[in-house]
Amino acid sequence: MVRDPSLQPVPGTSVRSLSGKRPRSVARQVFVLQVAIVVLLAAGAVLALVLQSTHDVDREARNRSVAVAETFAHSLGLHAALKAPDPSKILQPLTEETRKEAGVDFIVVMDTNGIRYTHPLPDRIGKRFVGNIQPSLAGQVHTESVQGPLGKEIQAIVPVFANGNSGRVEALVSAGLTVKNVTGVVYRQLPVILATSAAGLALGTAGAALISRRLRRQTRGLGPLEMTRMYEHHDAVLHSVREGVLIIDGGGQLLLANDEAKRLLNLPPDAEGRHIRQLAELDGHLADLLLSGREATDEVLEAGERLLVINQRPTRPRGGRAEGMAVTIRDSTEMRVLTTRAEAARRRLRLLYDAGVGVGTTLDVEQTAQELADVAVPRFADFATVDLLEPVLAGDEPTAAVADLRRTGVSGIRDDIPLYPRGRMIDFVPSTPQARGLSSGKAELIEYLADTPGWYVQDPPRAQAVIDYGIHSLITAPLKARGVVLGLVNFWRSEKPEPFDEEDLSLAEELVARAGVSIDNARRYTREHAVAVALQHSLLPRDLPEQSAVEVSHFYLPATSGVGGDWFDVIPLPGGRVALVVGDVVGHGLHAAAAMGRLRTAVLNFSSLDLPPDELLARLDDLVQYTDQSGEGGGVEGGLVGATCLYAVYDAVTRQCTVARAGHVPPLVVHPDGRVETPELPAGAPLGLGGFPFEAAELDLPEGARLVLYTDGLIEDRSRDIDEGLDRLRSAVAHPDRSPGDTVRAVLEELPPEHARDDVALLVARTTVLPADCIAEWDVPFEPSAVATLRAEAVAKLDEWGLAELGFGTELVLSELITNAIRHGAEPVRVRLLRDRVLTCEVFDGSSSSPRLHYAATTDEGGRGLFLVAQLSRRWGARYTPDGKVIWSEQQLPDAEGGD
Repeated sequence: MVRDPSLQPVPGTSVRSLSGKRPRSVARQVFVLQVAIVVLLAAGAVLALVLQSTHDVDREARNRSVAVAETFAHSLGLHAALKAPDPSKILQPLTEETRKEAGVDFIVVMDTNGIRYTHPLPDRIGKRFVGNIQPSLAGQVHTESVQGPLGKEIQAIVPVFANGNSGRVEALVSAGLTVKNVTGVVYRQLPVILATSAAGLALGTAGAALISRRLRRQTRGLGPLEMTRMYEHHDAVLHSVREGVLIIDGGGQLLLANDEAKRLLNLPPDAEGRHIRQLAELDGHLADLLLSGREATDEVLEAGERLLVINQRPTRPRGGRAEGMAVTIRDSTEMRVLTTRAEAARRRLRLLYDAGVGVGTTLDVEQTAQELADVAVPRFADFATVDLLEPVLAGDEPTAAVADLRRTGVSGIRDDIPLYPRGRMIDFVPSTPQARGLSSGKAELIEYLADTPGWYVQDPPRAQAVIDYGIHSLITAPLKARGVVLGLVNFWRSEKPEPFDEEDLSLAEELVARAGVSIDNARRYTREHAVAVALQHSLLPRDLPEQSAVEVSHFYLPATSGVGGDWFDVIPLPGGRVALVVGDVVGHGLHAAAAMGRLRTAVLNFSSLDLPPDELLARLDDLVQYTDQSGEGGGVEGGLVGATCLYAVYDAVTRQCTVARAGHVPPLVVHPDGRVETPELPAGAPLGLGGFPFEAAELDLPEGARLVLYTDGLIEDRSRDIDEGLDRLRSAVAHPDRSPGDTVRAVLEELPPEHARDDVALLVARTTVLPADCIAEWDVPFEPSAVATLRAEAVAKLDEWGLAELGFGTELVLSELITNAIRHGAEPVRVRLLRDRVLTCEVFDGSSSSPRLHYAATTDEGGRGLFLVAQLSRRWGARYTPDGKVIWSEQQLPDAEGGD
């Protein structure tokens, strides 16, 4: 039995504390008792040895006395000596000699009257013998102890017969020893006796000490009272604990079974002492385990209606050798129920947690609905369907008048389910639980679908197919957010035979409630995204304008997570030139789209002034700063936050491209031989920072070269860095034989923007050159008379081009522009005619003063020249060059009337 360390015979005092008060332990008492017994035994042994030795010496003395006396009584010559006149003279020497040789103290020969013939003391001869001689006179051998002349004596008296051994007694012979000599023999043996006894006592004491020491280890130094109380307590604990205890010996015999073990195993009262196999009440598997001899830790076995947890360890009482088994048994039937409930609660909490994490990972309504269906299968339901109202899918607020739902999410343990497929429009009839849930906003539990006619009438053939498929229970829960019903979620059960219960219904309601918030967020985002996309598309160019300077192809894709502020533009400029623009507003959403619209409009307005790229960006930067300071940007606290822009002007006459950028990624130039170049351009600061100048760079582009403008959303991605994206872009455009449209498609194949985090804008322009036969240039002498000559040459060139119809108007335009250049400008003056989609007349001079359109009065003689130019031209204007200015005018070609 195991010692209970918590045993406290006295309140507040442990067993070990009692031993500290030096009680007489069992081991100590046994030791004292053993030592006392050994001492008593040793003393008794010594006494017995002494007594035995004394008895033996006395008996030996008597026997020797008898033997010596009889020997002398039967000696030859004794009769003759007795008959001699002086017997003493003959017998005294003989008796002394015989006494010494026989080892006795005296030999006395006497007559029948007891008168001594001999004696060791000669003075005692002739005197009466001290002792009882009557028995010897009667013919007997008599021994006795008397107080004689020599002291205390042990003597034997033997008769001397006249005729041998019979007849008349004629004399007596006495022989003996003194007690002093006899005791001396005993004293001489006493040291040996004591030494032997001492050795025995030492061995006995050592053995008692060893036994006491072993007993002290086994009893832990406890006293009898302590051990008694300990065993009483242990016995009480053993039979009162709610855990069964069995002790089995090595042969399989049951040695001990407490009350709980007998109750759990239904053991009979006489079970102890019987073999395990003889206990019919024990389950076979449990009996096999008890007899297996192996260790067992928390093994679960069924015993009737109980679920028992078995722990089994071998007992090793001595030498580490297994002697049997100690077994503990716990009843875990109730614990299994509690564990099952706790496990169910844990699974539900885990489901709700996973739903919170896994539903709503994107702001896409359909994806969120599918995530809700997926998270419920198979942990909660075998099949799950999500039906959303049609306005919700479009991002609109649902109304009570709309009851049509679209199946948006479907998930199941198998794919051959006979439920309505994804994408199906469903109109539930009023008798169905789904229709009731839409109207009441409450979840409904249908334990047995086969017994629910209201659900069955929705679609009897399909309903029967669902029943035949094995689906037998349903929970339908309205999907709500902010009190508005967005749709329905249906949970179907088929594999598990039990129907849904009330706990499942509450779990479904909470699961759907959490998912409703995510779907509503996605719906609201969808609406905002749609509005932003619509705004963005309205602000971007629908169709690119017609121009001949470049062949253009473009691509634009809003970000999937929210539209941004990227934009592009192709702006025809006078003089066979075109402006290419790409920009990016920082941020996403409506404010970014609105800011992009402002910037694009500003670029269009500034380009109409025919400003150089660096000057246009400077004015655009001033505009962004003003917008930020005035709080009209619509971004954070009204600001635009920031933007980047690249502005390039390509001249199809000179093949020069002037480029300036404000913090934007540099363009790529693809030469006709396939070489891809990233030109070195001044980076410039992003728009809105202010205080930083912008610089332009001149690029000479051969005919057929391609200029690739793009935003950073094309080359940046989570799966790659910007350098890798740029390398892939260079690889995609490095094909000179491709058209701009083919180049755009190749770029999108190499850098697919399906899930772009930012807007993607791409503009590919292939350069063309205005043919030399479409260009006419003249240097004009700085004198008024040169006007007439130049008019004639210009009319002749128009006749050569087949544009004689424009001759009159061209003469008037050139006359006015050249006259103004000579009168108000400076040398040199130069004229250029360009035949493209329009006829462009350009007059260059070295002055930087800009002409103004006047409205002359009726009495004025002049001031009507530019007015006539404006009336005769499609449009006119002025632009500045490093050497002066250019006044230009465009006229519509005759074959393009009405086409503008």
